[in-house]
Amino acid sequence: MNPHEYVQANAERFKAELKELLKIPSVSTQVEHQADCEHAADWIANNMRRIGFQTVEIIKTAWHPVVFGEWMGAGKDAPTVLIYCHYDVQPAAVEDGWDTHPFEPIERDGMIFARGALDSKSNVISQLKSAEALIASGRSPVNLKLMFEGDEESASENMTAFIQQYRHKLDCDVIAVCDGSMSDREQPDLPYGLRGVVCMELEVHGPKQDLHSGHYGGTVHNPIQALAEIISQLHQPDGSVAVPGFYDDVPALEDEERVELAKALPWIEQEWQAVATAPQQWGESEYNLHERSGARPTLEINGIRGGFAADGFKTVLPSKALAKISCRLVPNQTSVSIYELIKKYIVQITPPTVQTELRLLEIGEPIVIDRKSKTIQAAVRAYTKVWGKRPYFVRAGGSIPVVIDLHRVIDAEIVLLSYGYKGGFAHGPNEHVYLDMWYKGISTTIHLFEEIGKGYSNE
Repeated sequence: MNPHEYVQANAERFKAELKELLKIPSVSTQVEHQADCEHAADWIANNMRRIGFQTVEIIKTAWHPVVFGEWMGAGKDAPTVLIYCHYDVQPAAVEDGWDTHPFEPIERDGMIFARGALDSKSNVISQLKSAEALIASGRSPVNLKLMFEGDEESASENMTAFIQQYRHKLDCDVIAVCDGSMSDREQPDLPYGLRGVVCMELEVHGPKQDLHSGHYGGTVHNPIQALAEIISQLHQPDGSVAVPGFYDDVPALEDEERVELAKALPWIEQEWQAVATAPQQWGESEYNLHERSGARPTLEINGIRGGFAADGFKTVLPSKALAKISCRLVPNQTSVSIYELIKKYIVQITPPTVQTELRLLEIGEPIVIDRKSKTIQAAVRAYTKVWGKRPYFVRAGGSIPVVIDLHRVIDAEIVLLSYGYKGGFAHGPNEHVYLDMWYKGISTTIHLFEEIGKGYSNE
């Protein structure tokens, strides 16, 4: 029985195991779920042992553990692939708008609904089961290392130190990062770039305490109003970022790359219409939707807090207001330098009637992978075999913090794998994964490893 036949013979069991893992509320951002994260790590480790991994470890970090497994049965002359996924999930509760309990998986109309179904437990199981099929069939052409993180939804704060400390364990020829989604259910795409990120808090201070608006209104610059005036100056009317120097290090998109990115544009526009459903598009008109969402930097206001917003009314003049601000960055930009530019600009536009403080919370650097690398071309062939269509290259708009750390420390080619559909509401209510795409993902991974095992031969 070859590995593809093994998947078909065990398809129902694989699906049952996915549901088992989905039942564990491994929410990394909430301390009350620490034991659940440890439970998920134990579950994954036990699954690896049953598959036949020769070494399985649950390695503690400052927060949640990393599960690491190693199978070197292909031999010392075979290439070694390091596979990365994360088992932690975002918080979820029925009152958020779920139709069913988020940690009680429901199968309906060819989909499984549960928190983590798309991001990213389906990826964890797809990689475990592709490894199982290869090992059980005795036909794995590559050695396998699996690394499953428990802090990805908590900004991977421990992974930089982890990768540095365990560099010797992670040595490999190819790194496969499985954490993403596609814009269309039938047309695969292959990411070759991730944007970086910098997250900040802007706090505006006015009077030393909340004041009666009748007594002091008209004499004190309201911090909420001042905050609104400041953040309104962060963009130009055309949607571009107004911070001086923000674009200084942004490389121009070459014509050849713009042609390649345009191939996926119809599917990205369809997905935008189905998921965003905003009245109309917004942003830099000289760039198309794909370029804006993946190849151009952005500045976003992610939240605002201040004053009284509960039921009823309180005629208060607040002492302070706060905004959450993030930027998505492209290659050549660095998170710290962008933070410093924004900080300097905010000082310049802060009126003398208030004081401002910009705090740096989180950073992550961008990366672009060579589309012509042997591993990327092996992935192109693998996707084409399974989906019947050559994948389109895309620049992903999001960030995967661990990728840049792996890229810096390990001398290996990287491939970013996506199998789910973006319309599956990752991080939101009624998150779901399409089972047909999930099974295709398992098969694609197997084909990828078979292609890598051939020595990266080119067609």
